Amino acid sequence: MNTTPLHFQTISELARQLRSGDLSPVALTEHCLARMEALEPTLHAFRLPTPERAMATARAAEIALRAGQDLGPLHGIPYAVKDLFDIKGLPTTAGSDILRDHIAPEDASVTARLTRAGMILLGKTHTVQFAYGGVGINHHHGTPHNPWHQTPHVPGGSSSGSGVAVAAGMVPMALGSDTGGSVRIPASLCGTVGLKTTVGQVSRAGVFPLSWSLDSVGALTRSVEDAALVYQCIHGPDPLDPSTQGAECHDVMATLRRGVRGLRLAFAETAFWDHADAEVTRAVRQCGDVFANLGAQVEPIAFPEAADALALNPGGLVIAAEAYTIHRERLEAHADQYDPIISSRIIQGQDIRAADYFQTTQAWDRLRQQVAQTLLDVDALLVPATMIPAKPTAAVDADTDAYVQHNLSYLRNTSIGNILDLCGLSVPCGFTSEGLPIGLMIYTKPRHEAMLLRIGYAFEQATSWHLQMPNTSWIASS
Repeated sequence: MNTTPLHFQTISELARQLRSGDLSPVALTEHCLARMEALEPTLHAFRLPTPERAMATARAAEIALRAGQDLGPLHGIPYAVKDLFDIKGLPTTAGSDILRDHIAPEDASVTARLTRAGMILLGKTHTVQFAYGGVGINHHHGTPHNPWHQTPHVPGGSSSGSGVAVAAGMVPMALGSDTGGSVRIPASLCGTVGLKTTVGQVSRAGVFPLSWSLDSVGALTRSVEDAALVYQCIHGPDPLDPSTQGAECHDVMATLRRGVRGLRLAFAETAFWDHADAEVTRAVRQCGDVFANLGAQVEPIAFPEAADALALNPGGLVIAAEAYTIHRERLEAHADQYDPIISSRIIQGQDIRAADYFQTTQAWDRLRQQVAQTLLDVDALLVPATMIPAKPTAAVDADTDAYVQHNLSYLRNTSIGNILDLCGLSVPCGFTSEGLPIGLMIYTKPRHEAMLLRIGYAFEQATSWHLQMPNTSWIASS
């Protein structure tokens, strides 16, 4: 018998109960909505809850499942989306009041796929304004509260609300986007699984953009198997997103349980580890023993490409240039409605010369080719997901300098993967002495999501970090 509280069970666990008749989509949705109602006033994960819509979808799923019309393992499962994803008839604000009246005419391609799979949308989650920040702070809409500490700690961004919603047991899955780490940072800081997909594997049509070169769509979940189930549903070509024309469709579930025996896994030295928190370093290094005991070959390798990637990203040049192109007209008309920290980053893009932009992206291409050679005989890299754990929100946001320094720290290890076009997975691997989560990041070659998830699943099955749940008893109504 499963003794895990319903709101902390995984998609795969819930799916089994839905099909056995021990649980119904209506009862599950009601439970999640009640959990949201109890926690949301304190945790502030949701920008727009959609309870009426959710209950209507749940009733339809219940009727279908009873009639034997099973759409697959996601049918009847609640989820949430970052408020960058279009949902027909709902506003997509991208964390800004400027877009409060921007009503989506159609669903984003990825949410349309989830709808066809029978998932139940519970609402849209908070994001950093225009998804441009790694700490998770939104000065206009409010900052979600990391559920692992009673004192407000940053949740990580920019998919801040999605990380908190999954970690606190409001939903078993939430979609996020990842341009420089915006799925993996909240996953690491909030103790969930976070999958960063290769650009072009999952459609971005209907997702408010930050950088067309780097934007990717991923899921935050409670288990690696759940991340695989969601990826299986959402990846593949989409005529509405030209970047997916070469998307490789693969059955990640078929290889998920093959284990890591005989695989070569490497600790990538050294930029990922520079100035990293000692507890983070220790927890991630210990993961090597887990993999070695599972039969993998684990060793350190020189990986100078990480430092090269950082050197080729001065001031976030490419993102700034592309973000400014996207925001120029809006910024000129509504500058006073932008968070000054966000607008200052975007405005940097107006002074970037075309020659510098193209020179940088071409250098990225060469570096990616170099990485492909380095990783020819390596199945995955092992590094800290973030160099520091969650910090108190008041300290992070004490002044502009503190914000900028923490933002750079949270983004460092994740942004390297975006620049190198790797796919990445953050999985829980420990806790600090203050009880804050630590994430292991696994990197694999582009379009190797099947290998990535296989390695993450093996680690998860050999450890119990993902089974730990935040104690929310300090929230009165929980």
